[in-house]
Amino acid sequence: MDSETSRAMREAEEAASGRIDDFIENLASRVGMRASANAVFGDAVTRDGVTVIPVAKVRWGFGGGSGRGTDGKDGKIDAGEGSGGGGGVMASPLGYIEIRDGDAEFRRIKDPGSMVPLILAGTFSMWVGLRSLRHLFH
Repeated sequence: MDSETSRAMREAEEAASGRIDDFIENLASRVGMRASANAVFGDAVTRDGVTVIPVAKVRWGFGGGSGRGTDGKDGKIDAGEGSGGGGGVMASPLGYIEIRDGDAEFRRIKDPGSMVPLILAGTFSMWVGLRSLRHLFH
């Protein structure tokens, strides 16, 4: 009886881990297919002999998990469980490629929001510097 239970637990663990691996792989491929510049800008546009192709930085990552049961002491079996999953995609516009009269030129899009960390760091540095100067002269 004990060996049958152990065999059943092993089979259940193998089946469960296979499903979660397949699930995460399927999720990654589906999201990865949609993670593109189209998610930020849309498709390339041609009008009046000028073609504009969007350019973006796209990053994605995934995590996973699984679980299993453990054998307890004194011949008792402690049941266990597990699960997991997660992921995310981040897409940021960088600019566009403009094709006109056979010439291509990349044009960067300036994002004012990207300056916020720099402004905060500069403000903090100035505050620390002024505070240090104040302590020197008092």
